[in-house]
Amino acid sequence: MFNPNTRDTTSVLDVSALRVEIRPLMRLVYMWMTVGLLTTALIAMIVSGSEALLAVVLNPVVLIGSIVLQVGLVIGISAGLRRMSPDLAGVLFFLYAGLNGFIFSLIFVAYDLGSIGLAFLTTAGLFGAMTVVGYTTKTDLTQFRSYFMMGLIGLVIAMIVNMFLGSGPLDFLISIVGVVLFTALTAYDTQRIKEMAADPTIEADGSLAAKLGILGALTLYLDFINLFLFLLRLFGGGRD
Repeated sequence: MFNPNTRDTTSVLDVSALRVEIRPLMRLVYMWMTVGLLTTALIAMIVSGSEALLAVVLNPVVLIGSIVLQVGLVIGISAGLRRMSPDLAGVLFFLYAGLNGFIFSLIFVAYDLGSIGLAFLTTAGLFGAMTVVGYTTKTDLTQFRSYFMMGLIGLVIAMIVNMFLGSGPLDFLISIVGVVLFTALTAYDTQRIKEMAADPTIEADGSLAAKLGILGALTLYLDFINLFLFLLRLFGGGRD
């Protein structure tokens, strides 16, 4: 005989079990992401306060080399994650975050602290809101994956073109599109990480969970940083 109370109890138990499976990896992702952002901010402030270190950053060879190394680290972590140890993945993530801070020291030279603070607070608010959306929505955001990829490719092409054109209106449009795109990607990536965390085979493998936690942190870190940069471009406030 059908017992509705039994169904409800089972449902509650299922939800509870799901939360237990998801929570550890999600905590790991946000822990690594937070530490990465703090590392970037700390190194950026240290470098921006030293004329000698700023001179090194402004060296074209060093700057270009740092950017190339950044790209290599992201590709290396993403593509070679399963073959490396969690410790190595963690070291590479910290190296990337520190290198980002080294380059981002130029932000403290180009923009006033008011604009930087406003951009950061706005980024934190948008990122937090879209993380909640991505974690709680029932809509399958993977159906928009092709649109996100086209948006990213179009954004990169537009930025390269505007490097030669130097168009103010186009730069403003690029910044708007960048904010919208990375706001949406934050929800999309959060949902993907949530689904990955719900996989019991991942939770059962401590080493794999640790590595995927770092990969998830890198993904959300990139969303946060890019959202911050596009908002900073919108707010302006460059130093005279």
